[in-house]
Amino acid sequence: MKLFYRKNKYADGGSLNRIAIRKLKANKLAMTAFYFILFVSILSTLGYLITPDSTPYANHQTLELASLKPGEQVQFFYQKKDVDTNKVSFLHRMLYGKENRYQMIPINNFKYKDSVEIEIEHYTKSGTNGQTSSYQFIDPNPIKTKTFLLGTDRYGRDYLSRLIIGARVSLSVGFISVFISLVIGITLGSIAGYFGGKVDHFIVWLINVIWSIPTLLLVIAITFALGKGFWQVFIAVGLTMWVEVARVVRGQVLSLKEKEYVEAGTALGFKTSRIIFKHILPNTVAPVIVISAANFAAAILIEAGLSFLGIGIQPPMPSWGSMIKENYAYIILDSAYLAILPGVAIMLMVLAFMVFGNGLREALNVKSQQI
Repeated sequence: MKLFYRKNKYADGGSLNRIAIRKLKANKLAMTAFYFILFVSILSTLGYLITPDSTPYANHQTLELASLKPGEQVQFFYQKKDVDTNKVSFLHRMLYGKENRYQMIPINNFKYKDSVEIEIEHYTKSGTNGQTSSYQFIDPNPIKTKTFLLGTDRYGRDYLSRLIIGARVSLSVGFISVFISLVIGITLGSIAGYFGGKVDHFIVWLINVIWSIPTLLLVIAITFALGKGFWQVFIAVGLTMWVEVARVVRGQVLSLKEKEYVEAGTALGFKTSRIIFKHILPNTVAPVIVISAANFAAAILIEAGLSFLGIGIQPPMPSWGSMIKENYAYIILDSAYLAILPGVAIMLMVLAFMVFGNGLREALNVKSQQI
């Protein structure tokens, strides 16, 4: 029996194999979605290292530069601050940004009075009649030109920087929420499917109760209970998405526990935990991966909706949903892109995860694999 057990241990496994990988690579649409997700993930991971505005939350405000059009260039006078900013490590700068050592003053024109003094004309959108001031400077080149590739918002903040950091928020919410839902869903689903009886009835009842409540309303209720904030959104979204995982895992476990290799493991005296975690759950990986991709897309949408309603990510932290809320009034003006760009970003990320999830489902479909 031991030999039979070893031979048939993963006979019906649904894990990724070479055939599934080849099928996934052959699906050009799914691979395009995967590369898009990978590209956005790299951008958001690098974060403040590549953003034009590397201050925390990309929140450097210059009110004189409010609502600049994409591609506009502005000259700045860099005046070193009297108080030096604290030195931070490379990792800290990548994750949290770094305070600017200079005060950036937008200007129209300038002229040097001598080697240590400069006269500047402060920035005006008309380009003329700006107030003039004189400053002492130390750096040999205190005047620099900055290009705002996507313009600025109504507070004069670089819009490209806030879009990139907003991507980090959306992907973080999706990843952590899916992780929470997997931990709860796999645990409850495997217990219900393997033990059955009253335990199964109770967990199924709990799943049905949570399933009957509209997701957004449940997330809003949990958010109000936990409070507004970054981590609260993770927990709120994760606690509402585990039911789908639990239902799928329970169904898989009910089917797999009747297989010969599970019966052989039980006859050999293996512990229940070993049979579940080493021999049943590995064979449920395929459907769990597919549903996780869909849940990732749902988490991004829910987070954006919460932030738009004002009960999700709180300012000054950028979020695609809060960026739409801040700028949706510009849709009827000449700066509609301020609301359209984060909306398009949400749409593309959700579409990419759904397309990639569909590609995974087709690749992991055992019936369609020709061996």
